[in-house]
Amino acid sequence: MGYDRQFLGTDVAPPVAPGDGGHALDYTHFSLSQNTVRRLAWWVAWNIDGERLFPGDSITRAGLRFRPDSRLGPDEQTTDAVYAGNRLDRGHVARRADLLWGSVEEARQANSDSFFFPNITPQMDDFNQERLGGSWGLLEAAVLSQEGLAPRRLSLFGGPVLAPDDPPYRGLVQVPREHWKVITYRLDGELRCRCFVLTQQLDLTLRPVTGYLDEFDTYAVSVAALEVRTGVRFPGLSGAAQPSPAVAGAGPALVTSALDVTW
Repeated sequence: MGYDRQFLGTDVAPPVAPGDGGHALDYTHFSLSQNTVRRLAWWVAWNIDGERLFPGDSITRAGLRFRPDSRLGPDEQTTDAVYAGNRLDRGHVARRADLLWGSVEEARQANSDSFFFPNITPQMDDFNQERLGGSWGLLEAAVLSQEGLAPRRLSLFGGPVLAPDDPPYRGLVQVPREHWKVITYRLDGELRCRCFVLTQQLDLTLRPVTGYLDEFDTYAVSVAALEVRTGVRFPGLSGAAQPSPAVAGAGPALVTSALDVTW
């Protein structure tokens, strides 16, 4: 159960919420810290074993429903009332397909666990979905594309940027404008990480989809810049190399495509 901090053969500690005030929850192959005031995760941490990964269509989502976690109160998590009658997707933070590895039993349990609402964040449809050109979906798909990962193991962190000026919606949640993702891996024997901040343009009206929204931005940032932006600390990344442009102290660098990831 939960995120394995030794997964890459060295200690990669999970993030730490501001004031260590998150409610920690473990699931199959991932863990998270819930901000019970914002009703969304401070962070989610998960592992991918690419050599034992089941194809996404071999373990389907058929019959699975998004559901609250009984370990949290109903007013401590964002549930279906936020997503009805609009263009907001129930966006997985720890991607369902990333978690489908290990034994068949493990993979099926991880598949089910991924649908708990604490692992979900409100995302516009054409930010979340790869098939609509959404930058979050495209970055998800690019994670395992790097050649030379041996073994094909990664540890990832992600979540919404819980900014105080995020717009309130239906009196239930403030919808995040930004999300972030950290990819940690070994390449040529070296522990490395890449950090990204992705922005979404919010349309919370009931208008039908008539076309894609304006281009979304994906930025590569340093660990230090990400800590400032999110308020979350990343003690497990202190020994990880950050390939240019995500060097310590550097400002954000625009990634022109979510697939244009220089490892």
